[in-house]
Amino acid sequence: MQKMTSLKLQVPKKLKPFVTTKKRYKVAYGGRGGSKSMTFSDILCQRVQTEGINVGCLREYQNSLDDSVYALLVSEISRLEIPGFKTTLNSIKHKQSGGQFKFRGLARSIEAIKSMFGFKIFWLEEGQFITEESLKILTPTLREEESELWISANPLNSADPFSQRFIVPFQSALDTHGVYEDEMHYIVKINYRDNPWFPLVLEQERQFDFKTLSRAMYDHIWEGAFNDSVENGLIQADWFDACIDAHKKLGIRPTGIRLASHDPSDEGPDSKSFAFRHGIVVQDVREKEDGDIAAGCDWALDLAITYQVDAFSWDCDGMGIGLKRDITRAFEGKHTLLNMFRGSKHVDNPDAVFEPIEQPIHNQVTNKDALANQRAQYYFELRKRVYKTFEAVTKGVYHNPDELISFSSSIPALQRLRSELCLMPIKPNGSGKFALYTKQEMKTKFKFRSPNLADAVMMLCKVPQRFQISPNVRPKPIKPMGIKTGTR
Repeated sequence: MQKMTSLKLQVPKKLKPFVTTKKRYKVAYGGRGGSKSMTFSDILCQRVQTEGINVGCLREYQNSLDDSVYALLVSEISRLEIPGFKTTLNSIKHKQSGGQFKFRGLARSIEAIKSMFGFKIFWLEEGQFITEESLKILTPTLREEESELWISANPLNSADPFSQRFIVPFQSALDTHGVYEDEMHYIVKINYRDNPWFPLVLEQERQFDFKTLSRAMYDHIWEGAFNDSVENGLIQADWFDACIDAHKKLGIRPTGIRLASHDPSDEGPDSKSFAFRHGIVVQDVREKEDGDIAAGCDWALDLAITYQVDAFSWDCDGMGIGLKRDITRAFEGKHTLLNMFRGSKHVDNPDAVFEPIEQPIHNQVTNKDALANQRAQYYFELRKRVYKTFEAVTKGVYHNPDELISFSSSIPALQRLRSELCLMPIKPNGSGKFALYTKQEMKTKFKFRSPNLADAVMMLCKVPQRFQISPNVRPKPIKPMGIKTGTR
């Protein structure tokens, strides 16, 4: 086969490794105007022309070629004046090299992908929409020697399958350097400022969005940030972000109760979570995905004892009710208050005046009239703390420091916690009470993962009264002034 003359391409600096480096997974993600799709198109057109490779162009949802990158490739072939390409109804072929582009939608023909042997590169456009099922089938299909999966994407939220596989595990390096690289991966975050050919018309649109959109939505569209928000959501992303290291921003030193909580697995190897806070600072939130409910309980107890907590709460609405004996034994002899949290129970302090946030109410109502149950009550308490912290950090509004909350930036599962809290919708309630969807409703109605981390942090908002003494602990004897005590 005669070698074709190579084109002289213009490639943004951050995408140069897509030409020069061999990796099994090459991922470019970010906001609008980063030239991801156009650059991929140009590089792959050149390789099909000069190397004769086969490229599979994929999307999760593709009803016709109009939904694919077909039109973009044809446009770039014309703009760059690349000779030798012939277009058909379902492919683009190069007559001299024998290379070609083919187009598939994963959702409708995922099994057909398995038969695409001989393809050197798969290009997954709009990778943020790929399902977990498609991802599991797609990656083993690349069997050619030195084959590669290229993905261009603008992430949806930190819980979507694409982000969980290609961003969240490498979050620290990507946040710090904008690039992550190892033997298998080259992952780069690229935005409009990385594109030296960013057009004026898009710059005008960007400036308009900067002035008119919320910061969270602007960051999602133009900066490639996670869109961890939902209509009528419990906590807005802006609020949560203001709470990250809020104690440092506001000059508050952590003091007060050391409280831990545990959300057990519902059944079998379901995920379980642990959270810990000292005063207003949530210092640790993490998840355990393996092991049964007993192993998860042991894991959480070890962490709580290591932190020398003053109080320990765990969810008892489900299978957690059976953990009482093990938890009581673990804290035997320790001055730790134990709280069996029952989110489905009636609210605490039912006749106390309900305190709303954001706007005052003219007719005072009580907690029992405003809140559906304890789970709603303490999620509302968490929401109130987050909002007050947002006001204090971003607007300089004074609030009692004891009524705020701060999420340490060192929390292992911080990004996932953000996703769970900001994607949690408030549930309409026929009685006009504040209510939230159950875990099962979240899974079935919204296809969201179980909010185990969020539930653990919510339980941290219920602080046991210090005069309540755990039944397995005897109080220390009080020594009267000037009198020695001892045994006879």
